[in-house]
Amino acid sequence: QVQLVESGGGLVQAGGSLRLSCAASGRTLSGYAMGWFRQAPGKEREFVAGITRSGGSTANADSVKGRFTISRDNAKNTVYLQMNSLKPEDTAVYYCAASKALSGIGVPLQRGYDYDYWGQGTQVTVSS
Repeated sequence: QVQLVESGGGLVQAGGSLRLSCAASGRTLSGYAMGWFRQAPGKEREFVAGITRSGGSTANADSVKGRFTISRDNAKNTVYLQMNSLKPEDTAVYYCAASKALSGIGVPLQRGYDYDYWGQGTQVTVSS
């Protein structure tokens, strides 16, 4: 079992930046592909970014390409989401997730069902 706790959310104006952190406990994070998802009120949870176990490959949703960057520091058991040029439509609860799927060794995982553990989320609100 791995526990995930997100932090770093808050209120920011459009065009601003925010860095989310996902701290893991219970297991070494290096054994998991990691991802960030978000869910806005009234909308389905959607994929934001994913990263392979070692950090060698990443993937981003089209809506955040060029603006968001996922990274990981396995020594710190932490995954990050750097969010730049934030837009009001980025407003959502952001969730960190961990996957034990073997495919996550080589490719970032982009589907919710690929993930086994989820954090409780952190609110990001972008004002116009």
